[in-house]
Amino acid sequence: MDPEKFSMRPAALEPPAGGTAEKRLFQGIPGVETAGDRLFVSHYANDIAGEGPGNYAVLLASGDGGKSWEEILHVRPPDPGSRVYDPVLWRDPEGRLWLFWAQCRSEKLWDCFDGRAGVWASVCKNPDAEKLRWTAPRRLADGVMMNKPEVLKDGSWILPVALWSNYPEKLAPEQLPLARSNLLVTKDRGKTFTLTVGPDIPGRSFDEHAAVQKKDGSLWVLARTKYGIGESFSRDGGKTWSASRDSGLGGPGSRFALRRLKSGRLCLVNHQSIHFLPGETPPENQVREKLSVWLSDDDGKSWYGRLLLDARKNVSYPDIAEGSDGFIYEVHDRERLVHGQILLSRFTEKDIASGELVTPGAFRLMTVSSLKKEV
Repeated sequence: MDPEKFSMRPAALEPPAGGTAEKRLFQGIPGVETAGDRLFVSHYANDIAGEGPGNYAVLLASGDGGKSWEEILHVRPPDPGSRVYDPVLWRDPEGRLWLFWAQCRSEKLWDCFDGRAGVWASVCKNPDAEKLRWTAPRRLADGVMMNKPEVLKDGSWILPVALWSNYPEKLAPEQLPLARSNLLVTKDRGKTFTLTVGPDIPGRSFDEHAAVQKKDGSLWVLARTKYGIGESFSRDGGKTWSASRDSGLGGPGSRFALRRLKSGRLCLVNHQSIHFLPGETPPENQVREKLSVWLSDDDGKSWYGRLLLDARKNVSYPDIAEGSDGFIYEVHDRERLVHGQILLSRFTEKDIASGELVTPGAFRLMTVSSLKKEV
């Protein structure tokens, strides 16, 4: 069979069978979502030590606030020369739980992109049900998505989907103009999608961009860059984009999380105190440490709070979700090849503003899953 056609086959959604987290050699890159009294966490993993062939996505659920967890679903690649990676969880305005993931050919370790990849999705219409049912996997677009969708004021959804520019030699000539921090738009609640070409942010690295709509209606796209986080704006729904610039938010060239809360404030999870100017050459192997969370009352012009979540090194890839209980839930990973910890924290806007946990029931760094019991 033609490998290119084979790579377009859907992954298998199946109950976990055989093996446990303690026996894996790699796991990380988590996501989190809430549904009533349930918490869901996703990540991807491998039975060999790294990113590449055989990567698969894992979905876990908790019904007791995160004290105990059960693996409930694995998303397995369609053949040994493929990988499933970068899962994203999102509960849409209708209450449906979406599980997104990326899929591509990958025949050796650290071969992470085949020039096309693809964002896939499966939907659980009732995540509160005792038995969860998932729709058949559906391919939405070329590219990779690493942050949650945003719901616009007109009811449209935008999905931050990127066709990576890191490997131009793998892209076909007609793909080069599309190798940007794009937006996938649906105006009919996920029935159909159209591509909006996003900004071309210099220095970006794997994009991992987030998109929010500002209160004036403009779109704000922020992307992971080698110097921290770059940004661009559109005032015409994505038809044109402003000249890209450094957002000033810093970071070690890693994924960050940005969401608008029910209060209207923006919430940002990022690494502290690492900032490089565009054009500077950051050192190799930048340390991912001091993962913290901030709030903004003025649509991102200024930030306050700085609640430190994890001061250790090699902590990364945060995601957040807001529960109906008033808490914000955050997950990130630590030491993917050594400990493979998936860690959960729970806090409120009051905790962020205070810079410390002051709310009863708030906590930091509860272990969801780990490669090794002793960490």
